[in-house]
Amino acid sequence: MIYAVIAVILSYLLGSVSFSIVIARLVKGIDIREHGSGNAGATNTIRVLGKGPGLLCFVLDFGKGIAAVWIGHWLGQDDWTSAICGLAAIMGHNWPIYFNFKGGKGIATTIGAICALAFVPALVAGVVTIIVIAITRYVSLGSLIFAALTPVLIAIFYYSAPVLTVSLILCLFAFWRHRSNIVKLLQGTENKLGAKKGS
Repeated sequence: MIYAVIAVILSYLLGSVSFSIVIARLVKGIDIREHGSGNAGATNTIRVLGKGPGLLCFVLDFGKGIAAVWIGHWLGQDDWTSAICGLAAIMGHNWPIYFNFKGGKGIATTIGAICALAFVPALVAGVVTIIVIAITRYVSLGSLIFAALTPVLIAIFYYSAPVLTVSLILCLFAFWRHRSNIVKLLQGTENKLGAKKGS
């Protein structure tokens, strides 16, 4: 139990490393949360800093999710610890202790965690997400589809109860964090990928 608690704490601390904030400060000396959409995530980093820094941010945030699940597997050695560690990393990304608890929406880290927990459902949902984004250029819509589709696929492929439970929690997280985007999507005012938004 002690090792499991340590694993969850380490995962949260890892998740709290907001790479979009770090990269923006290193590259341009700015707080990414004060520019573009104000979100500390890969999409806003692309919008404000360009594709290179944005893709680097996505890869690093994605890696956090994978690493957290591995930490849980290594220290806890059971599905519950691994799944909760993935959840802890996403909570760290969304509410980072190092940055006044103001982080991003956690989608890249969610994708990483789901890939480590349930690769086939993540792969299928990821392909659908890419197609949706390619057609609509709405990253937020693709993110919401990924979040909604993964629990369904995890249930269909008979993954364990801990993985299904955490995927449902992550789905709720994603919809809550994207609530303003949902309103904009319904109103037709959501920013599309590639469109710049003034600081």
